[in-house]
Amino acid sequence: MYAPQSSRGAGGSGSGSAGEQPRVYQVWRGSNEFLLQGRFIFGPDVRSLFLTIFLILAPVLVFCIFVASHLINDFPDHWGISVMVVVVVFTVYDLTLLLLTSGRDPGIVPRNTHPPEPEPSDLNNDTGNGQTPQQLRLPRTKDVYVNGVIVKVKYCDTCMLYRPPRCSHCSICNNCVERFDHHCPWVGQCIGLRNYRFFYMFVFSTTLLCLYVFGFCWVYIIKIRNAEDSSIWKAMLKTPASMVLIIYCFICVWFVGGLSVFHFYLISTNQTTYENFRYRYDRRANPHNRGVVNNFLEIFCTAVPASKNNFRARVPVDQGLQQSRAPTRGFMSPNMGKPVGDLELGRKPVSWDEPRSAADIRDLEVGMGGMLDEKEGRITHASPDLSREALPAELMEGRAGMHSRRSSWGHRSGTSESMDSIAVQMGTEATWGSISSGHGTTSGTH
Repeated sequence: MYAPQSSRGAGGSGSGSAGEQPRVYQVWRGSNEFLLQGRFIFGPDVRSLFLTIFLILAPVLVFCIFVASHLINDFPDHWGISVMVVVVVFTVYDLTLLLLTSGRDPGIVPRNTHPPEPEPSDLNNDTGNGQTPQQLRLPRTKDVYVNGVIVKVKYCDTCMLYRPPRCSHCSICNNCVERFDHHCPWVGQCIGLRNYRFFYMFVFSTTLLCLYVFGFCWVYIIKIRNAEDSSIWKAMLKTPASMVLIIYCFICVWFVGGLSVFHFYLISTNQTTYENFRYRYDRRANPHNRGVVNNFLEIFCTAVPASKNNFRARVPVDQGLQQSRAPTRGFMSPNMGKPVGDLELGRKPVSWDEPRSAADIRDLEVGMGGMLDEKEGRITHASPDLSREALPAELMEGRAGMHSRRSSWGHRSGTSESMDSIAVQMGTEATWGSISSGHGTTSGTH
């Protein structure tokens, strides 16, 4: 497996030569793991996939050894061999669907390298509140029309984009996924636009496989009872493997069978698991519902959309520079200055990148400093005899705190412009203090 975190920032170490750019899967910012040089993509909990494979293969092997092998000669015209052939073919088919569900892109939306530009309407609304361009915030939500119904789409702070309708951010894989249904720990992958069809087919075929094994175990027990002319309980004691498989399949069929019925209902109403638990479309109109027949055709009879990510492609040089520099766009995220987290899925808050938050907070302090300077100018102009002691204590404390914060950011950045700005501010304070003292002396003589 390839873990993107280990190769992130390694430059072209994973490529063929030192001068080549790394591939996309080597610098992937999500929590996914890759196999065969980016040909397969899995979730971070891919190890649970081996448990799922074991839970399928183990009972099938027991069935083939202790049940199907004894039924080969119990049917006329060699039909008994078909019992084993069918279970083997069906198991291979089931595992293939599991791999198609777990090892492919579920519909990940590529991340942006910088926040989107605000629309003119947002610009007009924000500037009307007296904010400078450095202080403008992107709106948290936007309205889009889906089949004539207004649907709100949210801004994702991690991927720096407005999520398409029915898209959500998975806190486990750390990606925005189109038509997000849920993250399935049994397959170790998100279930979304590009693998939901295979997920349902896998769950449904597993249900049929359980019923198949369950049914032929009873057939074998009945044949033993008829052959020995004994009771059903004595026949069960003759084949303990059949009893174990019956109990195992009975338990599993409630799980996978119930899941099949639930998703059958979701498909017929064109809902996702996330929408069903969050929005409750039974209480309001579902804008995505197009009728039962068209809903099933949409899932099973439409072409699977192509992936928006080419994980084996080389990372462009300009994109690599943009990611390393992390440039600011002069506009704040809706959650700038607060811990960023996906409240929808209970994602733990993560902080912004320090260079970007430093630049944004610097812009905020510049705007606040201008407001303080303007307030002090109005006070001095209205009463030139006010001394430094006569100014409100909270104003002086706020100005002192502002200077201390500017100094800390200046030392952190280590730029000459920050040191010059500190010197200018200190000189301005000294000059302002001497003028205020002069006014106070003059008023005393009068």
